[in-house]
Order: sequence, then C-alpha cells, then structure tokens
Amino acid sequence: MKRPTMADIARRAGVSKVAVSYALNDQPGVSEATRASIKSIAQELGWRPNSAARALTGGRAQAVGLIVRRPARTLGVEPFFMEFISGVEAVLAEHAYALMLQMVADQAQEIEVCRRWWGERRVDGVFLMDLQTEDARVGAVRDIAMPAVAIGPPEVAGGLPAIWSDDGESVHEIVRYLAALGHRRIARIAGPAELAHTAVRDAALAEACREAGIPAATVVHTDYTGDEGARAARALLIAPVRQTALVFDNDIMAVAALSVAQELGLSIPADLSVVAWDESPLTQVVRPTLSAVTRDIPAYGARSATALLSLIRGEEVTSVRDGYAHFVPRGSTAPPPPEPGPR
Repeated sequence: MKRPTMADIARRAGVSKVAVSYALNDQPGVSEATRASIKSIAQELGWRPNSAARALTGGRAQAVGLIVRRPARTLGVEPFFMEFISGVEAVLAEHAYALMLQMVADQAQEIEVCRRWWGERRVDGVFLMDLQTEDARVGAVRDIAMPAVAIGPPEVAGGLPAIWSDDGESVHEIVRYLAALGHRRIARIAGPAELAHTAVRDAALAEACREAGIPAATVVHTDYTGDEGARAARALLIAPVRQTALVFDNDIMAVAALSVAQELGLSIPADLSVVAWDESPLTQVVRPTLSAVTRDIPAYGARSATALLSLIRGEEVTSVRDGYAHFVPRGSTAPPPPEPGPR
C-alpha cells in the first residue's frame, strides 16, 4: 500500500501543499479551522512525517544512536546489553524516539558511523559505550557538536555528561567478603585492558587486596567471551599453585568457568569459589547459583536516555553517579579448602 503524502492530504482538503505544511508543522499561515481539517485528514489517511525530509529542513530525526564495538553475537548472549537497551527504550518510547543500533569492529569505524549519522541527520545524539582510557570518540563528537552521553567514568568523558557506577566500591566489597571467608589466592578474569571501567576495577583490586592484607590478586584480561573466560580459568586452575577464588568481569565467563571446574573434578564452592559481575538470569539458573554483584541495569539505561534527551533539547546536563553494584553471596562462594599439610 502506498504511503500517504502531503500531496494526498492537499488534494483531499482542497488546499495547497504549502498550507498542509503550515498546518502539520503548527506554523502560522492557515486558519484554525483549516488546520484542524488538515490534521483530521492526515490522521484518517495514516500520514506520518518523513524523518529524513524533516531532518533536511532542520527538524529533529526523533532517533538516537547506540554503536556497540563488540562481536554481534555478544548481544545474543550477554544480558547486560539487552537490559540496558530495555531501559533506554522505555524512556525513548515515552517521547516517540527510536533507537538506531549498529555493531562495528573498531573505534575508527564507530567514529565514521557517528559522523555519517550526524551528517545525514539520522540521529539527534548518541550514547558512547565502553569508554576507553584514551577515547578518540569523545573529541570526535565534540568536534561535530553532536549531543552525546558517555556511559562510563567522568574522568575519561572529556567533559561530556557521564552516567557511571563506582565499580571500585564493588570490587572492594567482593574482596572484603572473600578475605573474610579466608581466601588469600584470588584471581580476576577481566575484560579488555583498554576499557576505562576495566582500569578502574584493576586499580581497585590491587588496593582492596592491600587493605585486606592478602597477596596481590592475579588479573587476566580477555575479550568477555565465554571461550576466553574458560581458557583463562583453565590456565589458572591447572597452575602449580591454584587460586581458591575466581572473580569474573561478566556473567558469561563465570558460567563458562563452571564447566572448566567440572572437567577438572573441582567442586564449587568446596574447592573453588566463583563470583560473577552483574547478576542475571544466567547466574541464577546454574547450580550452584552464582554469587554476583547486582544493580538495576534497566534503570541505568533509563537514566542514560533521560540525560541524552535533555541534552538534545538544549538543557544543561551534568554527570550522574549511578548506585554501585552490590555484592550478593549465593551458592558459589564458601571458605577455601584447607591447605595441604607437609608430606
């Protein structure tokens, strides 16, 4: 079925296309009776404004962008993104905004997509996810005056409004708990080292171990996938001196490690304690259920969307510190096994 146009409305109403444009855009130039008649006909025909045409005339695209620099399969298996997007969509829907989502391979491609979207007026602003310690995207969006909200620590946001959570406090809570149980050999299977929140967690882990009076934790950086998480866990668990607690930077890697422990004949939590970052349905359906840090991720997305829409409207927006992820002990953590005695 052909999409109705302003010309169709003009023919039905017996007026010019200019009059239709004035009426539908609430501009002076037509009487209130004519404006009401035109709007009624537009509704009857099912007319909707063309976002591309509106953008060319200086209007808003009524869309915002989210570019994810990870493999496309990540969205299908990592609950964080879908929960974050659900919170974003809840706010966008209230304001008749759409979300444009695109996967890219690297930061250069992400910057190019931002420039293309902005040049073609496809979006009114973007979310910058997975901030890096040295992030070229921040300068790029500022150079083209594109509204953007950074999802990450404000110290690397370059003055952009940042929505962030204090990951350092979460790390301290995990270490305090594991140390109280008696663990002294802790390892963390982390995300990419270049990510800003990974660096925050790295620094907090070193500090938390010092404060707890236990040896420095081992850190292995990965790409967040289950395969890499399992590979890192296996290497740690077959080492001459085995760790007694593993902390994972996401739920996918933590779940993958359960299979590694099983293949090595290790019992969880009797032989090994496991902690996951961000509680999800995955952490609760496995046995034992995984101890994890938990936060309201949809609310995190909603706050991010609210900030971006305010920025698009020209309002002053400041950084928002979200509540940190609290540690919740479940079935995968317990005191470490006794040290073997002398032979």
